Amino acid sequence: MFRRSAGPLALVAALVVGAPLTHAQTAPAKAAPAASDIPLRSIAGTWTPARANSGNGGMGPASMPSDGKHEPPYTQLALDTMKLYHPGNGVNQVVPSKINDPAVIFCDPQGVPRMDVYEFRDLHIVQEKLKVYLLYQYEQVWRTIWTDGRKLPENPDIQRWMGYSIGKWTDDYTFVAETTNVDERTWLDKTGRPHSDQMRVVETFHRTGKDTMDLTVEIFDPRMYTAPWKPLDKFGMKLLPDDFDSNEMMCSVSEYMEYNKQMGFGQPTSTNGPPPVPPQ
Repeated sequence: MFRRSAGPLALVAALVVGAPLTHAQTAPAKAAPAASDIPLRSIAGTWTPARANSGNGGMGPASMPSDGKHEPPYTQLALDTMKLYHPGNGVNQVVPSKINDPAVIFCDPQGVPRMDVYEFRDLHIVQEKLKVYLLYQYEQVWRTIWTDGRKLPENPDIQRWMGYSIGKWTDDYTFVAETTNVDERTWLDKTGRPHSDQMRVVETFHRTGKDTMDLTVEIFDPRMYTAPWKPLDKFGMKLLPDDFDSNEMMCSVSEYMEYNKQMGFGQPTSTNGPPPVPPQ
């Protein structure tokens, strides 16, 4: 966006009747219109939620908490699948000893979009010629988003913890990433919302200012949800200084197991076991 000057400058001449012609008086020249200070086609840098402690908690994303009032449009398959999931938060919360959340009892990767909707802390974004990297503070994991024009995989059996992502710029301030092939062992959030091998996640990073950005996450999964839904809708982010040093937040299996033991959470040897993969 450009800031425009008030208008063309006019030369003002002072004439005095019957007197000699005087020099014309010229108004001071104004600076040329300045270009916007928002970087073009760049979301690089270290970002954090604009509002402190708003990075979404155990009850699910702020815009869609699992409270019985903000549930997404489940299919019957989703409702049946959720009966197999025993989360530690939300409307289906169970006692700690019954939890079978893989990310809680096994320290499994959270996957996409759970990385965006649970414990969303600092996010470092690196842009290269053919790809964009997303480096998350929580669990110290990273993702690759390809920007070289390739297509998403057509084989849903090729699954990855973080899925397979491609992205493109839809305008100078908006970067859109699409992700498929997310490992079905992952949950959408800590409340046990499920997904299938047909899930497609669309993340929209919209630069709104030099130091501000909005993140919208939309989920498409016709097997689990009757319509697309947004766990995050224009979630505000702010840019941190270049020299900002994020704290280490790694998932140590040994420390996790000891914590689970002390808290009475479900253990890897629990008879409950991990939840099965949703039926095909």
